[in-house]
Formats: sequence, C-alpha cells, structure tokens
Amino acid sequence: MSANIKHININNINIPVIFEEQKSLPILNLQLIFKNSGYIKDKNSLGLASLSSRVLNEGTKELGSVKFSEILDNNAITIHSSIGFETLTIELSSLKEKSTLAISSLNQLLKSPNLSKDTLEKVKTLAIGNLKRKENDFDDVASKGLNTLLYSGTALANPSSGTIESIKKIELKNIDDFLKSSLVLNNLTIVAGGDISFNELENALKPILKELKNGVIEESKRIEFVSKKEEKELLKETEQAYIYFGSNFNVKTDDENNYKAKVASFILGGSGFGSRLMEEIRVKRGLAYSAYASIGINRLYSNFSGYLQTKNESASQAKELVSSIVEEFVKNGATQDELNAAKSFLVGSEPLRTETLAQRLNRAFMLYFKGLSQDFPQKELELIQSLSLEDLNNYIKTHTELNNLTFFIVRK
Repeated sequence: MSANIKHININNINIPVIFEEQKSLPILNLQLIFKNSGYIKDKNSLGLASLSSRVLNEGTKELGSVKFSEILDNNAITIHSSIGFETLTIELSSLKEKSTLAISSLNQLLKSPNLSKDTLEKVKTLAIGNLKRKENDFDDVASKGLNTLLYSGTALANPSSGTIESIKKIELKNIDDFLKSSLVLNNLTIVAGGDISFNELENALKPILKELKNGVIEESKRIEFVSKKEEKELLKETEQAYIYFGSNFNVKTDDENNYKAKVASFILGGSGFGSRLMEEIRVKRGLAYSAYASIGINRLYSNFSGYLQTKNESASQAKELVSSIVEEFVKNGATQDELNAAKSFLVGSEPLRTETLAQRLNRAFMLYFKGLSQDFPQKELELIQSLSLEDLNNYIKTHTELNNLTFFIVRK
C-alpha cells in the first residue's frame, strides 16, 4: 500500500490530495495543510500564527469551546490545529461511522471559529503561562538562543511561540486577518486516508472547500544564511551546561547528492549510540549522557544542528571537542565500518518507516512539499546501497561550511 496524489477542483483551482485508502481499520484521518501559514508569517507580530492556531482549538463562536469539545469527545472525534515553520495544519480523526459528523464539525469550525474577546484572552493567558514555564527549560532557552544567533535577520530566528511582550500586543483583528489570509484554497494541500474511497472523500469535502476563498498565491523565498565561528553564553542557576550548535549546509532539496548527506548525517551524529559524536563524547570521555547532531534539508533552508548536556565544569572541553570532531570528520570523512553500519541500518529499517497509514501519508506529503517524486525513497536507498567510501568522503570534504559552528551555551 502507498499514498497517491490526486486532485479536487474547486473554483478552477486543482487542490492536491495525498490519499490512501485502507480498509483494515474503520477510521478516517484527514489533514488540511495550509502552506505559507506558519510562523514564517509572524513578521512583526511574533506568536501570531501560534495564537491563531490556539483559537482554532477553541471551538466555534456559536457553540463555544466546551460544547464543541463535548460533541467531539462524545463521538470519539478529534479536531486539532497546529503550526510549523511554513504550515498551519488542521487534523481530523474519527471512526468511519462518525465521519459525517466529524466533517460537519470541521466545516462549522472553518466557517465560524470562536473569535471573541474572551477566547483571545484565554489563549493569550495560556500562551504566556507556557512561555513563563519555559523560562526554566534550559533546553528550550538554549535552542531559541542558538536560533537567534545562527539565523539572525531571518524568520528562522523568531521563536514560534512568540514572546510574552509580543503575545500581549496581539489583537482579535490580527487573528482574524491571519486566518482569513491563511485558510484559503491556494494555500491548501489535503492529506487523507482510511476506510473511505476517494469519491466519498471528494463528495464529503466539496461543501467545505466551496466555502473557502481562493486567496492570493504566495511564493516563499529561500532563506539564505551563513554561519560563523562564534559562541554566546547565558549564565543561569543550572546543574549542568546545555550546549546547542549549528551551521549552514549548502544544499537544496533537489540536489542529486542528498543521499550522501543522509549517510554523513547518520554517521556523524544522527544514529544515537554508534555515531561519531556519541562515541567520542560519551563512550570515550564520559562527558555527556547523549550527544546528537543531524543535517536537515528543508524546502526553504538547509542546516546542520546538534546538542548535548554536560557538567558545568566540562562545558568548554565539550564545546571544543564538538568542533574538533566535526573538523576531523570534514577533513578525513567516515570509515568503512561506519559506512557499512549506516547502510545496514538505513536500508534495514526502511520498512519501519512506512508501517502505519499516518507514516505513509506524512512521507508522501513531505515528498510532495519538497518537490520530490513519490518513488524517491526507493531510489535513494538504491543509491545508498551502492555508495562507495571514496565518493562519500569526497562529498563530505566539499562541505567545509560545517566547520563554521555557532554555539549557544546555557551554564552556571
């Protein structure tokens, strides 16, 4: 079984539908994914996308949060909104026998979200409370600190949840304008699967889709940034040091050599136990319980990032060690044993990545979103299987930007 890409035409707009029919369980899983609608759009109102998403989780204006939730809970229906960097997603799940009610409830939510002063004050209070709790979550503090430093001047530097000050300034009109400009047909991709035919799905969704405006076609520009060898420390009363690091990685999603980046990422820091970072930092020196790093190749940007925690007195040593490990890796590459282990895991674990309907639908969407073919994973595995150590190491040596590591450290 695998997902297919189909289309539903509304107002002369072909809306892509990532779809898989699966009759083994009597369920419906549906996602309305609106691109150009994540916190990339926050601009001068940090947290606006996040707050707008929270409002969508507060039911309809007519029923309110409690009554709307009661209807969903009593019928084992889930409707939940969330944001990413580029997207706002409304996800629905239900038993097939309740799918008509579920889709009707979704329709009501889209037509009349609970935009009221009371709702706004509630979600703002919750958002601010969450931000205050995270002030002592030093992983979160270090992660945000690194983003601010590494991606300075870009939307990636902005915290997805905003700040206490920015949340306080957001008004009901800002939420209304955000939702009206985001929940439009030109932004929409549908991801759906379960015990339902495509014709059934199309007929069920058309009344909802006809209520949405076409909207403006927005094209997001690629985010370019260049990392520097720099470090910033934040002193806090903490029992250990939190070390976050990253750099730019100069590739795009359509680069034919990205399979080599996947292998390199796995070997350097993405594989957990057995990775170069874990071996050198934990196993040989006992400086940290864990150390991770990975290469991320996204639609609008690519990066290398990682993190570890260590004793306060070991922070400087651990930071220097990370830099030296990465530098040695770029200079000399991987070993044959590391390549063999990476091939064995990446190829052998492939079936685990497509076991469930949700996994298959998510993969199909991400491939579509990145502009890759649906058979890309299989082709990638074939390339990985035939990858030689010489080709891998020649590739690694070309990415000297990995050495320009930016560090953000929270320590005592």
